[in-house]
Amino acid sequence: MPGDTLHVNTKGVLKNTYDAIVIGSGISGGWAAKELCEHGIKTLVLERGRNVTHIKDYPTATKHPWEFRHRGRNTRALEKENPIISKCYAFDETAQHFFVKDKEHPYIQEKPFDWIRGYQVGGKSLMWARETQRWSRFEFEAPGRDGYAVEWPITYDELAPWYSHVEKFAGISGNKDGIENLPDGEFLPPWEFNCAEKMMRDKVNAHYKDRVMLMGRCANLTKAGALQLQQGRSDCQARDLCYRGCPFGAYFSSNSSTIPWAQKTGNLTLQPDSVVHSIIYDEQKQKAIGVRVIDANTKQATEYFARIIFVNGACLNSNLILLNSTSNRFPNGLGNDNDILGRYVSFQNYRGSLSASIDGPSDKYYYGRRPVSPLMPSFRNVRKNDMDFLGGYITFWGAYRNVGNENGNDTIGAKFKEAMCEPGDWGVYMSIQGEVIPKQSNLVRLSKDEKDAWGIPQIITSVDYDDNDEKMLKDFLMQGEEILTVAGCTNIVKNDSKQAPGLDIHEMGGCRMGKDSKTSMLNKWNQLHLCKNVFVTDGACMTTVGNQNPSLTFMAITARAANYAVGELKKGNL
Repeated sequence: MPGDTLHVNTKGVLKNTYDAIVIGSGISGGWAAKELCEHGIKTLVLERGRNVTHIKDYPTATKHPWEFRHRGRNTRALEKENPIISKCYAFDETAQHFFVKDKEHPYIQEKPFDWIRGYQVGGKSLMWARETQRWSRFEFEAPGRDGYAVEWPITYDELAPWYSHVEKFAGISGNKDGIENLPDGEFLPPWEFNCAEKMMRDKVNAHYKDRVMLMGRCANLTKAGALQLQQGRSDCQARDLCYRGCPFGAYFSSNSSTIPWAQKTGNLTLQPDSVVHSIIYDEQKQKAIGVRVIDANTKQATEYFARIIFVNGACLNSNLILLNSTSNRFPNGLGNDNDILGRYVSFQNYRGSLSASIDGPSDKYYYGRRPVSPLMPSFRNVRKNDMDFLGGYITFWGAYRNVGNENGNDTIGAKFKEAMCEPGDWGVYMSIQGEVIPKQSNLVRLSKDEKDAWGIPQIITSVDYDDNDEKMLKDFLMQGEEILTVAGCTNIVKNDSKQAPGLDIHEMGGCRMGKDSKTSMLNKWNQLHLCKNVFVTDGACMTTVGNQNPSLTFMAITARAANYAVGELKKGNL
């Protein structure tokens, strides 16, 4: 028991004691570390995966296609061994070293769920798609307004300064568009539309009053600002090889940005290969006092102690850790008196897409491989619920030129190579990112029988779509066809991938924020209602999922909570 350990090995406890412990080094964990360390808080960051140092540990970042045995493609054997992770857009021969292989970390799918993971320092911040939109006031107000999930305990106005805080440091490219339901931020110059997209944009924006085609916002540096240059980062080269790790530091990751910044303070201890088993709760002190860690290689158990603990293991793993943190006081998981922990897990609907052709200029091309798509902010259920479904959806779309010779023209040798160097016709793509409404029945729990290699219960996923998602998808496909027609497109093809939840890689919830401890796990500062020195600020904390990409909101929420925690520590309240 924790109390016994304190008496048995006082020197050991002192050696393993910090002001703060952060579990996980991904997007939110890196931000927690940066904010805490900047304020003089001695911080231990525990990462279950191996160490990855910026630039040094990006082995494929500058390789040419011919330097890979299979030219970057997955083999059939690799896909057969990894039926889940091989579905991910970024998993291939060039980047597979950043992904969790299916056999190495099994889990139990009660319902199909494609769990995409990256266990290393930096987590999935090395492979994320970098789309970064702010939520608007409507996403925070909609649950209370329309009666789903529970009310958010914070407002857009409360989070807005923290959005600005993280945007200035991370470096976000975008345009100030003045759209109420897609708020402007602190932007570097935006990426540009290509000539075909400009044609579509002008037609669509002139036709609709409630819909607008904008350039997307992303965490790629179009022009590095002073803060990014201080981090040693430089401008994006538009190579579109981001998921290999960027040697230019041109996109935001924990590895290139927040973790080195925290290390400069001298207050950070970064410990890879540390699998967190559970959080230790002291029943006499009525608070958490530390964490139990299993060495990833030796399987040896060690305990570390701190006054505050930030849980940032990524949504499902954070739920797993909290569910596994049992005690006499909390037999069902830390702070879980009302059987809420692990429930209301949600995600975003990516099933719908459309493809089309457009008669674009045959004498024009575009520079490089732009790392962001144009988008259309949600136009459904924004100010009120006016559809037969709840929630809204963002639409990503754009135009591109096909590779020359895509029709397999009968050419060989030099003529074939020449044809490949000439761009073909213009194509158009469109996809949905839809809000999935949290439900009590969408949950994760721990297996009573199956354990992983470190003796920790495997997680069971039981998450699925419902009729609301089907109605939203149907509306998107119908509206998408109309929008593309207005844009001047032809040969429009609609598609429902019917992919399982999880492949969106936007799972959220399970340890949601709320105003009432009877219906939520966390308060407005991301503290567990029933264990105030434990903060959860990754995807697990989200009350609802909105329709925008979530990572920027994770960053802002984390920075806000970390600064609050520092203030409470200095007041002696934690």
